[in-house]
Amino acid sequence: MSAQASPHEGMGHDLYPADYLRGLLERVRVIGMVGASPERWRPSFGIMRYLQGAGYRVIPVNPTHAGTQLHGERVISSLTEADAPLDLVNVFRRADAVGAVVEDAIQARAPAIWLQLGIRNDEAARRAEEAGLAVVMNRCISVEHARLMRGM
Repeated sequence: MSAQASPHEGMGHDLYPADYLRGLLERVRVIGMVGASPERWRPSFGIMRYLQGAGYRVIPVNPTHAGTQLHGERVISSLTEADAPLDLVNVFRRADAVGAVVEDAIQARAPAIWLQLGIRNDEAARRAEEAGLAVVMNRCISVEHARLMRGM
């Protein structure tokens, strides 16, 4: 997957054209999920399973659970430990933790970062875009996938 700068660079991230989101989802094969949790009640638990069912490989990232298995994948502590190139980093962390996740994504050479619904960090997004990453904030990846990709 090649990096594609966000069409929102310098404009904010309130609205995303459907073609931008669809194009991103079509290019992705391997997702690093930061904040993946084995707790069934956490949104990341079900969304990881949904994305796997949609054909993506999802590598769970959570230092607290590193070395365990989640939905058939070994949990790693950092994006840089992934055993395959990452096409996208999906983030389930508080906004104040996103800056460190962006730095990890840049080190892992991930071309895109997607912050889940309710997560927004404009400074981290600016840093990601400066490094060439496509950025999505405050959107649920499974909702957008279902809306834009199902039936294609």
